[in-house]
Amino acid sequence: MTLLALTGCGRSEGGATPGSGGPAAYPYKIATTVGMITDIVKNIAGDKATVEGIMQGDTDPHTYTPGRSDTLAFEKADVIFYNGLMLEGKMGDIFVKMAARKKVVAVTEMLAEEKLGDESYVMSDEAEHYDPHVWMDVQGWMRAVKAVAKALGEYDTKNASYYEANAAAYLKKLEQLDAYAKQVISSIPKQKRVLVTAHDAFNYMGRAYDIQVMGVQGLSTESEAGLKRINELVDYIVTNRIEAVFVETSVSEKNVQALVEGAAAKGHTVKIGGELFSDAMGAQGTYEGTYIGMIDHNVST
Repeated sequence: MTLLALTGCGRSEGGATPGSGGPAAYPYKIATTVGMITDIVKNIAGDKATVEGIMQGDTDPHTYTPGRSDTLAFEKADVIFYNGLMLEGKMGDIFVKMAARKKVVAVTEMLAEEKLGDESYVMSDEAEHYDPHVWMDVQGWMRAVKAVAKALGEYDTKNASYYEANAAAYLKKLEQLDAYAKQVISSIPKQKRVLVTAHDAFNYMGRAYDIQVMGVQGLSTESEAGLKRINELVDYIVTNRIEAVFVETSVSEKNVQALVEGAAAKGHTVKIGGELFSDAMGAQGTYEGTYIGMIDHNVST
């Protein structure tokens, strides 16, 4: 597998790292991609920086094409945070170019070298594509918080302790969230702990909270949902008497509806159990528009 790790990439011939000189003034500018990253960066950066999230609402990052205003936001930013592991598939070239002259941090790619037991923390599928949806495991996103705090401390060294303190306070909240997620999911009988959704965005959640996870599409929403896969899932749902399947806010529900209709044709009623947040959080200004609210909503649903 090839891993694009921009964390070691933006070095000039003279050996200096772009963005290592620190901010010229406060608040400095940070640009981010998906809302889950925007939220944790805001919590850690505090009043030292303004944070602009490029992807708003129920935007699907797998298929998102950056516009002129997005490129301009990245140009003006002193620091850029993005997810990596091909989540923002159509933006990779932009980040490679930007890394030559400013601090650009791929948050989840920094976790690829970490271990969970004997295995890499970052998961991959049968085709050896990395799974970018790390935020679905709260403990995984806690690692991302530490990565962001470290990166900001490296950029703005005189405020490193400030970022560490903010990260520590936020991590305490995430510890409580993780405990809540484990408690709620464990209340579901193990044989009923099956999550069927539109695409494979929930594998980290499955590993962390002991849920069997199945998606119609693969890791990216750009992958095609074949009739063979839909028929396989319909057979599984009918055979195992699965009671509910789930749609996602940022993905068309047509494939999940096909599962409902297919099961009905075989005499089994399966309902839409609710709408989950996968690649995007809720609307700005709402509880679900925060990372904590997003995960709370998903596990409760």
